Amino acid sequence: MSEALFLFDRPEAVAAWSAIDDRVMGGVSRSALRFDPVGHAVFSGQVSPDHNGGFASVRAAVSPPPTGDVDAIELVVRGDGHRYKLNLRTDRGFDGVSYQAAFAPPAGVWVRLRLTIDAFQPSWRGRAVPDAPPLRGARIEQVGLMIADRQFGPFALAIATIRALAACEGGGAAP
Repeated sequence: MSEALFLFDRPEAVAAWSAIDDRVMGGVSRSALRFDPVGHAVFSGQVSPDHNGGFASVRAAVSPPPTGDVDAIELVVRGDGHRYKLNLRTDRGFDGVSYQAAFAPPAGVWVRLRLTIDAFQPSWRGRAVPDAPPLRGARIEQVGLMIADRQFGPFALAIATIRALAACEGGGAAP
């Protein structure tokens, strides 16, 4: 079973997304999620090391949250050669533990990526949180996209959909 968390097929689909860049700690990186009239969203901006910066991110609340156990998150994206992280949060707060999984889609090609729930590692402000509770897919309250890890300069990740993939009856993941 598959459940759409975000479909970026119309301008309103990006309205709930907010940038949370390194500016929150004095940096100067900037990003946004904007709608491309072709029919998808683009997470883009500039990552700068100035003033101890180095990350850019966007985030939105999932409304409504997934209705069942989630085994994986599926992304349909077109990369630009950079590595990104998908962040999942189990609350509606601004700060706190997020669960991150890295992905590096090929540049210039639309691909469907499947990130299993066990690939998401707990993190707080860029540091591992080994004693965090395990991620429960049904508790996904916020989703975010991030670029970090000293990847300075301009970036642009096109994204068509973010879906939750639930376990099929009898085991296994949905296609």
